[in-house]
Amino acid sequence: MDELKNVLVVAAHPDDELLGEGGTVRRLANAGVTVRAVILAEGLTSRAETREESDLGELAELQADARAAAAVVGFESIDFCGFPDNRMDEVDLLDIIKKVSYYVELYRPDTIFTHHHGDLNIDHRKTCEAVLTACRPVGQYCVKRIYAFETPSSTEWNYMYAEPFRPNVFVDVSGTVEAKIAGMGKYRSEGAVAPHPRSPEALRALAAYRGSNVGCTYAEAFMLLREVL
Repeated sequence: MDELKNVLVVAAHPDDELLGEGGTVRRLANAGVTVRAVILAEGLTSRAETREESDLGELAELQADARAAAAVVGFESIDFCGFPDNRMDEVDLLDIIKKVSYYVELYRPDTIFTHHHGDLNIDHRKTCEAVLTACRPVGQYCVKRIYAFETPSSTEWNYMYAEPFRPNVFVDVSGTVEAKIAGMGKYRSEGAVAPHPRSPEALRALAAYRGSNVGCTYAEAFMLLREVL
């Protein structure tokens, strides 16, 4: 991963920036790579009857938790865009693309990690589509590679899509998986207990399974969507 110098994680919700690649982020940060996160949707507001009824105090706490988690895994910065939670299909795709484009131009990443296009969650699918559109290879584009990560409690729950998550890139996180677990522990509203896929036990089990795929103790798995050498 020596070619990765400036990495941007574009995720739909607070905690997605850790679930798929928290161990990888910590490993990259340990190696001196600059890693930033952009969170497109609010989180939480879909849990109220209407978006307007959501508790803004809880939303502020969620963002504070995200910043605390970011510090644990090594993100240099984390930005919040405020799109409606689990309602991004109601937003013009162009508006999402423009927001992603803004941060791509601001940070000029060589690598982006984002959601898999087949996830059950609609916000994840819209995020991936916006990233691929914003990073189309025209002109003096900066993004040389795009990886899709798996998001426990979304990627594996969509049984109907035509193109399932089939990883072809693996990162050994044997030394950093516990930072991912600790980062997730900073989320007071997003944690879960076993056997939920976001529980510490399940996250370790997934990392152990992905590690077994490639002969290491723990790993995180990705799909390479595009690379320009």
